[in-house]
Amino acid sequence: MSDALPARVGSRLRGLVGRAPGLAGPLTLRNRLILSIVALVVLLTIVIGSVSVIVLQASLMRQLDDELEGATGRSVPMVNAQGSTTRPYLTPDGDDLSGPRQSPGTFTAVVVNGSVVAAYRVEQSGRVVSPRLTDDLTSVVTTVAGANDPETVSLGSDLGSYRVESLAVGYQTTTTSGSVATTPAHLVVGLPTSSVDRTITVMVITILAVTLIGLAIAIAVAYGVVRSALRPLERMSDTALRVAELPLDRGEVALAERVDEADADTRTEVGRVGASLNRMLGHVAGALEARQQSENKVRQFVADASHELRTPLASVRGYAELTRRMNTGLPDDVVYAMGRIESESLRMTSLVEDLLLLARLDEGRDLVTGDVDLTRVVLDTVNDAHVAGPTHDVDVYVPDEPVTVSGDAMRLHQIVANLLTNVRTHTPDGTHVHVSLTVDDASGQAVVSVADDGPGIDPAVLPVLFERFARADSSRSRKAGSTGLGLAIVQAVVHSHGGTVDVASSDDGATFTVRLPLATPDVASDRDAEEARLA
Repeated sequence: MSDALPARVGSRLRGLVGRAPGLAGPLTLRNRLILSIVALVVLLTIVIGSVSVIVLQASLMRQLDDELEGATGRSVPMVNAQGSTTRPYLTPDGDDLSGPRQSPGTFTAVVVNGSVVAAYRVEQSGRVVSPRLTDDLTSVVTTVAGANDPETVSLGSDLGSYRVESLAVGYQTTTTSGSVATTPAHLVVGLPTSSVDRTITVMVITILAVTLIGLAIAIAVAYGVVRSALRPLERMSDTALRVAELPLDRGEVALAERVDEADADTRTEVGRVGASLNRMLGHVAGALEARQQSENKVRQFVADASHELRTPLASVRGYAELTRRMNTGLPDDVVYAMGRIESESLRMTSLVEDLLLLARLDEGRDLVTGDVDLTRVVLDTVNDAHVAGPTHDVDVYVPDEPVTVSGDAMRLHQIVANLLTNVRTHTPDGTHVHVSLTVDDASGQAVVSVADDGPGIDPAVLPVLFERFARADSSRSRKAGSTGLGLAIVQAVVHSHGGTVDVASSDDGATFTVRLPLATPDVASDRDAEEARLA
């Protein structure tokens, strides 16, 4: 439980500051912040750009309307010099429709009784021409005739978009009798919107270019700022990861990992996270220290109790054996009871010796290291197993060349012996056992494997199989003499030699695999040279 909290904190911090988010996975905090900033910049640019374009277009249209009003005034001379009427009058010769002061592109037309009777357009050169009166042009002009306000219309593909307004006038014509006839008409005057369109287009392109440049700058700045702001979280994540990788479940743990003081400034939000993580690590370190002190007391008690129990147990066993041998005149039930006392004292002595051995191994004592021929150890142990358990079929494989490891020969023998004893104790008679010794050159380890074809181990027991007093009674039969410490001793001895022990189980049997580091070539060569010198 002590290592779960740092691991959980590390996983949460990694989720906040992940370095490379997957396309289908959740976005990290860094990427969410960058995307939020970029989205805000884009939104502000769109709003500001849109408002700017709308305001500019409205301003240009007002300016164009003012120019249109001036063009209309220039197109309508007051031919009635006496001022008898305020209605302007037009003549069909067109001189008063397109005077020399009109700007290029000015369009004028006269609509009488729904028909266009005259139309003119000033070209860029200043020359006045009559445009081709297509059906589309005629329809648009007659439609806007009589409109009260300026409108933007399309005068066909030849002329394009125009801003037009209409004015009621009198159209004067000379009859065949020589009299002047005045007919109500509408004067339609228009100016091209191409200048406005060009200005708006340039404005939009400019806004888009500025937006792209600003977006690139915003991304770069946001990335730098967010990365700098979240770097303390990354360092906290690394700290939590280092803590999570510590073996907090066993042994004495020195939990010295802490977040840097610079990252634990409580005046900032990130600093408060760092300070909280430091407080949590301090609390965990205190709990681990208390656990270690408690375990040390238990180990010391077990070691002292085991040591003190050896002498009285030896006395009990000795007196029981002496009484059993001096059975002259003793009832049979007393002789039987003495035999049971002797056998149980032997079993109790074995248990005490195992507990004392584990206590010494926990303290790092009781090892006499040197170069050991593991091949000879395996062969001797298998031969002993043939004698101790003839009901089990045990075969062995070892390489032709000796396999040398550095360790305690007696304890290495105990590893293999305990594994074979475990098989004999928990598997039925007739079980086949295969013991092998190989060398893993890639890892530089010797591999000892003990496999059987028995009933296997209950999966529920596997996680605690190497713990002290662990039982596997649900899947394997328990026989007398099993203390539940054999595999715990195996693990303790293997770990004290810098190795590992694993187990794999199925319905077809169980396999124990022990890996021990090989002796270094320098040590082995020195040993061979010394043996050659002595020879």
